[in-house]
Amino acid sequence: MEFKTERLLIRPFNDDDLQDVFHIYSNDTTCKYLLNDKWTHENKQKEFQRKLENNVLTKENSLSLAVVSGTKVIGDLAVWYTEMKDTVEIGYTFSQEASGKGFATEAVSSLVNKLFSEFKVHRIQANLDARNKASQRLCERIGMRKEAHFMQDYWSKGEWTDSIVYGMLSSDLN
Repeated sequence: MEFKTERLLIRPFNDDDLQDVFHIYSNDTTCKYLLNDKWTHENKQKEFQRKLENNVLTKENSLSLAVVSGTKVIGDLAVWYTEMKDTVEIGYTFSQEASGKGFATEAVSSLVNKLFSEFKVHRIQANLDARNKASQRLCERIGMRKEAHFMQDYWSKGEWTDSIVYGMLSSDLN
């Protein structure tokens, strides 16, 4: 899957993206609310290899997409099917430098539209750390609704954290 938005190219990752992606995932602030720890020089090749391999969305395989501005990868979009029929979950991570410029909103809303129109999914959801206010605002900007707030339901990086579930149906786009 490859597509363009007004300012961005969204495409599968390629070998040349390693340094840009490492820059994103080696940042403490960026990784604070992610499930995984920040990347290190020792594990970056292994972590990046997963993104290269996840280049087609199937029921068995998640999809990882690079968000490119100019020639630089500024973000990462992920999509995977859940166990529920025709339901996908999305995830996204953007570099600190891309923050506040509308790139995440542009990329994620375009992805959501593609998932509904081309993949004919019934429902899209996002599960996030409740402390991640920027991610909550992004979900709301693209038309997702907050559906659940779970109290201390997830053990992450040495502490119990709350999680929030956002969701949307294709009818929410109208």
